[in-house]
Amino acid sequence: MTLALTIYSATFMRYSLAVTPKNYLLFGCHFINECAQLTQGYRYLDWHHWGGKEKTGLTGAVEAGKEKAKALETKVEKVAESVSKK
Repeated sequence: MTLALTIYSATFMRYSLAVTPKNYLLFGCHFINECAQLTQGYRYLDWHHWGGKEKTGLTGAVEAGKEKAKALETKVEKVAESVSKK
């Protein structure tokens, strides 16, 4: 669908300037839609074909590591307190 809308917007941007009088409002609407569709297409390709899913998995692993490190830090602090009280 994104590809179809990209082609549609590009075609009608061309025709909005080909008619007399030039229809700049129609051109602007299709220009914005073209940009949005190209961005959406890039996001799709990044996620499905350029490693976006794998990057997210790595981020999840990093977050899990941070949580484990925080838990370990708390444990170490408790042990240090008990040692300093003796």
